[in-house]
Amino acid sequence: MSCCSAEIGLDLSLRRTGCSADELAIASRDLGNGLRQSVLSIPTMHCAACIGAVETILAEVPGVERARANLSLRRVTIDWRRHREIAPDLLGALASIGYQADLPTAEIDGEDKVLAGLVCALAVAGFCSMNIMLLSVSVWAGADAATRQTFHAVSALLALPAVFYSGAGFYRSAWQALSHRRTNMDVPISVGILLTFALSLYDTITDAPHAYFEAATSLIFVLLIGRVLDHAMRRKARSAIAALTRLIPRGASVLQPNGRLDYVELAEIKAGMRLAIATGERVPTDGVVEDGSAELDAALITGESRWRSVRAGESVLAGELNVVNPFVLRTTAAPADSTVAEMTRMIEEAENGRLHFRRLADRAASLYAPVVHSLAALALIGWLLATGSLHTALTVSVAVLIITCPCALGLAVPMVQVVLAQRLFERGVMATDGSAFERLREIDTVVFDKTGTLTTGMPRLANPAAIATDALELAAALARSSSHPVAGAIAAAATSTDAPPAFANIREEAGMGLEGRRGEDLYRLGRPEWALSAQDTAATTVLSKNGEAVADFHFSEDIRRGARDLVRTLKDRGLDVILLSGDSRQAVETVAGALGIADRRAQLLPAEKVQAVKDLQAAGRRVLMIGDGINDAPALRAADVSMAPTSASDVGRSAADFVFLGNDLGVVTDVFDSVERAAGLIRQNFAFAALYNLTSLPIALSGHVTPLIAALAMSSSSLIVVANALRLARTAGSSAAPLAAEASA
Repeated sequence: MSCCSAEIGLDLSLRRTGCSADELAIASRDLGNGLRQSVLSIPTMHCAACIGAVETILAEVPGVERARANLSLRRVTIDWRRHREIAPDLLGALASIGYQADLPTAEIDGEDKVLAGLVCALAVAGFCSMNIMLLSVSVWAGADAATRQTFHAVSALLALPAVFYSGAGFYRSAWQALSHRRTNMDVPISVGILLTFALSLYDTITDAPHAYFEAATSLIFVLLIGRVLDHAMRRKARSAIAALTRLIPRGASVLQPNGRLDYVELAEIKAGMRLAIATGERVPTDGVVEDGSAELDAALITGESRWRSVRAGESVLAGELNVVNPFVLRTTAAPADSTVAEMTRMIEEAENGRLHFRRLADRAASLYAPVVHSLAALALIGWLLATGSLHTALTVSVAVLIITCPCALGLAVPMVQVVLAQRLFERGVMATDGSAFERLREIDTVVFDKTGTLTTGMPRLANPAAIATDALELAAALARSSSHPVAGAIAAAATSTDAPPAFANIREEAGMGLEGRRGEDLYRLGRPEWALSAQDTAATTVLSKNGEAVADFHFSEDIRRGARDLVRTLKDRGLDVILLSGDSRQAVETVAGALGIADRRAQLLPAEKVQAVKDLQAAGRRVLMIGDGINDAPALRAADVSMAPTSASDVGRSAADFVFLGNDLGVVTDVFDSVERAAGLIRQNFAFAALYNLTSLPIALSGHVTPLIAALAMSSSSLIVVANALRLARTAGSSAAPLAAEASA
């Protein structure tokens, strides 16, 4: 096995579009403030050295702010700005160092041609090497000279397809690197294979007693076994993305102004379109119900088995299944910007982070080529001087090249990281930053938001009978413009079937509330101190007209499932638990008392939450922030690690390092446990890789290892590292989320 997985000359889900820099810019995502993001597929990116070369060259392009390569997907994500009004030439920069890149295509459900090519090459190498092994038995058993010569000649013929067909992928990768003045793992492997074959061919021609055709072909065979397993492992890691992709239909029926329905492809759907969602169809993108009502099955998105009812004005997410009643959806996002698309990007980003462990592994792997080439050269010179035999010197040198390949070191971190990200996703947690895995192990303080985090995020209006119908309808008309749970409760309490009042210039002020104009009057729905000219109410939320109170709103809320057990577990681990909330003191005291949180602070503005986090950090604390709202986003960014539920606002999810699905906070404990176990496995992999190289190198230099034994030893070490990483997926008691079950089905 090798971390440098050549793909035997086949492209990985790549369509050659020959796009220009401007076309690439059009296909990019707008991140705001002039920042854009492009994703490129690079099928020839194979190992840590490739990752370093790709990220380094892209970082040098004017306008590029960030580049992160994903080895599992063979993709690189680039954040960039226009430089002097010109889009950066990302494709040209990559081509300058020998990497052909293009826009990726989604061929997740199709036939895996790469795997088919690897298996075919493996079959050829296996057939040739096994037959050469059988012939070698007779030679090593003492066959006479004529038989030996015949068997060597037949072995040479059998070795040709294995060396020049099955091994072609290694040579192409090595030549590509060398032709652009780089090196990678395949360079010493290719040198070892070709030198061994050339030496064996020379020995056959000169009628030498032994030849090593079985070493060359067996090396290819064993390496290809590892690469087939490696490719299958990476494909399995992408199964979560495939499952998410399958949630989205191929297109939708657009309702035209004249009432006609036109079916359009998914790529043609834009924000603002009106879609007719029939019973039994999945929603193709995020939107708001414009007409009708329905029951939606959101189990594959949230993990919740209960259907939820939606009606006009309520939000619907991509991937939800309409099980009762057709309805009209007004889209609020294109499919590429939907919740499912965001989840997909989160999964991909989980592997992109640079852990301390991974940085160490990458640095060690980058030193591999010059060190090993130097050692092989010294072995060649030393044995040539000691024995005077070029044949012996070359044999030892080849064995050194092969046995010291640091594939186990290169796989030590990525394999654990891939398995960890997949396992957490199956448990209902998505990691948006791979480096957060390591930072989470240093946490000593956990800070919670209340509404939508420790509580369900779905408060109920406690006093609807005390509010005038017209005032409730006015408040609901404003509330429908916000995703805040309190606004949702107000909107849900309005039962009038009349057309809602029309407001103009509606805007939301984070941490305060909503305001909008109706004629000459300014209405505000939110905090009393913000909405009223003179505060004279105990309510947490009010509706005001030109600064005068119109209605008071009181709410009740439920504790989120798993919150009590989570707080208790965190305390048992020795972590400090703090509650920071913008809600009233009474509401905060009620929830904190029920959960046993002694340190609680109420009526905090977003800036005050950020300051509280920074004060903790200034005192030497490592802070984990768990929150969900727009007003929590600054604090989520300020914390060392952050988490948010999938019900959080778009801003909250974007700011978080981890996003958990469903309503059970118990998965947070599983994140801690999984990360700690993953760190232990990484340390074990490092220890084994270091021990293997320290042990094997002196043996190879001493001349006690043939190229065949070197190939077997190197591949076995990689297989052990991968097997150790897979132990993380076999945690007792883990239950996969419905989405993972769908993926495996």
